[in-house]
Amino acid sequence: MDVIELWNGRHACLLQSALRLTNEQFAARLGIAVRTVAAWHADPAVVPRKEMQQLLDTVHEKAPPTARQRFALLVSAERGASAPGPAGAQALRVAIAVVIRDSEVLLVCRRDDDATGLSWQFPAGVIKPGARAETATVRETLDETGVHCAIRQHLGNRLHPVTGVQCEYFLCEYLAGQATNSDAVENIDVMWVPRNAVTRFIPVDTIFPPVLAVLEEQT
Repeated sequence: MDVIELWNGRHACLLQSALRLTNEQFAARLGIAVRTVAAWHADPAVVPRKEMQQLLDTVHEKAPPTARQRFALLVSAERGASAPGPAGAQALRVAIAVVIRDSEVLLVCRRDDDATGLSWQFPAGVIKPGARAETATVRETLDETGVHCAIRQHLGNRLHPVTGVQCEYFLCEYLAGQATNSDAVENIDVMWVPRNAVTRFIPVDTIFPPVLAVLEEQT
């Protein structure tokens, strides 16, 4: 099998394995965010949107013959049985930043692969193996939104009820920078939202209770 009619997270991870790339290297090859690659590892059944399908097609087509052969063998091994995850796959941990500026909180609007196509969330980023969650929080917020922030408080952690990803939550203080969409591949928009209006953008039953408590305290 040398052609993928419809890529899913599992096929994308197999291509990564065939190319022998880390999450960071594979993301760079595709020109996407590392968190997207990590999400494919977390949810192999997810079907990337059309633009991502084309990126995967291109990377596959340009892969060396030996890598394409490895990919074909890996896909063949998948048929009829589940195979173990690609070598080097890591349990996905994500740092989530609740950035406060006066009476507002920072949100990003992501391009999702579900039926709605959109999802408002707090800025977030994958915590690389061996890295500190606090460092990932500050770095990913800057990379994603152009906003400099500082950690004020660790709000706790949980297994996200929708994604099943291990999340670390941090209350952050705004320092500087204009909120801009610095990751146009993954996001539609970035904006400051009144704290008491967050539940208009994010379903209240999916918000971590300590985050809700902080927003209510700050209102």
